[in-house]
Amino acid sequence: MTEGPRDCSIANAMEVIGERWSLLALREVFFGARRFDQIVRNTGASRDILTARLRKLVETGILEKRLYEEHPPRYEYVLTEAGHALNHVLLNLMAWGDRYVTEGPPPTVWRHACGEELAPETVCAHCREPVREKDMTLVRSSRRASS
Repeated sequence: MTEGPRDCSIANAMEVIGERWSLLALREVFFGARRFDQIVRNTGASRDILTARLRKLVETGILEKRLYEEHPPRYEYVLTEAGHALNHVLLNLMAWGDRYVTEGPPPTVWRHACGEELAPETVCAHCREPVREKDMTLVRSSRRASS
């Protein structure tokens, strides 16, 4: 047997959320759009593609589908604990896009509870210092066995 590709939580996460329409659907739910028609309108995704992406987000426990009207049955999408945990990922991805991809001022701006414009930053949970590449040391990296 030889060593296969690196076993990686980034790759595992990308299997679930690493597609444009999945991320944009999550953005919309974070913004408060919970109904299918709202998400379709705000993302520009086709109905069939969005249906498939939302189904996968529900199956993987990121969203919950809740009945809000019985006759006819209508559902809305609500973030689970796992879905709420993606907020930091989406905010950092947005900040990266604002800095390196988007021309002009950022199209979306959030205000933090402190009153200032939100500038997300990843910090170490132990020392509260910003995380920088030069301060990181790889401790473990596994590979999958391939036949």
